[in-house]
Amino acid sequence: MTHGKGTIVVMPAYNAANTLERVYADVPKDCVSEIIVVDDCSKDATEEIARRLPVTYIRHARNTGYGGNQKTCYDTARAHGADFVVMIHADYQYDARMIPTAIEVIRHGICDVVLGNRIRTRGEALGGGMPKTKYLANRGLTFIENMLSGQNLGEWHSGFRAYSRRVLDTIPYHKNSDNFVFDSQFLVQCVNAGFKIGDVPVPVRYFDEASSINLLDSSIYATKTLWTFGRWYAHRLGIKSDLFEVPSPESKK
Repeated sequence: MTHGKGTIVVMPAYNAANTLERVYADVPKDCVSEIIVVDDCSKDATEEIARRLPVTYIRHARNTGYGGNQKTCYDTARAHGADFVVMIHADYQYDARMIPTAIEVIRHGICDVVLGNRIRTRGEALGGGMPKTKYLANRGLTFIENMLSGQNLGEWHSGFRAYSRRVLDTIPYHKNSDNFVFDSQFLVQCVNAGFKIGDVPVPVRYFDEASSINLLDSSIYATKTLWTFGRWYAHRLGIKSDLFEVPSPESKK
């Protein structure tokens, strides 16, 4: 079973006062060496709650956006010597108890990146409170992304992601957006670099306190995600993009 040495959990947080402590409570403490909470200038009591927990707490002086928050998360985890990094949203949508399982998949060399998949079946997803419109949008966009990338992931839009250190050392994530499309860019970069990506099932949790982007932002996110694939295909045809100028995993061994 996974031991804690070298495994760091990072939580990008924004207005997570109602859920942060619940996420922390579910993290298997014997399987991680550190928990890092990066507060993107929350306007609620997130700071007060985080400071009373035994976590490494970082507060941004200004709101940097979802992608900007993750950049701080990964920079800090790497600086603190992480061998494995798990990013989990602080909104309690994802089950932190699955962290050891995800890390074991990476530790055994089966995958380099492991996502939490909330959509094992349609019944579970809808039964867990996922709105039908979000379910359909997630399934539709994931289908397109799998077709374009040659992957077979249950969903591309997960807030539970585990990485090996080699992935974070290879992917030029500072070139990515500071907004929500950061996640899509990161995964396409992983595909481009030849990393192995897989997933593990996680329960679905949708409730009032769980974060969710609105229809307009969702539409913008989908458009930017497809644009990312357009840039990647253009890169492969010779129209180079610094977003995808990364060495292959073999060159990092």
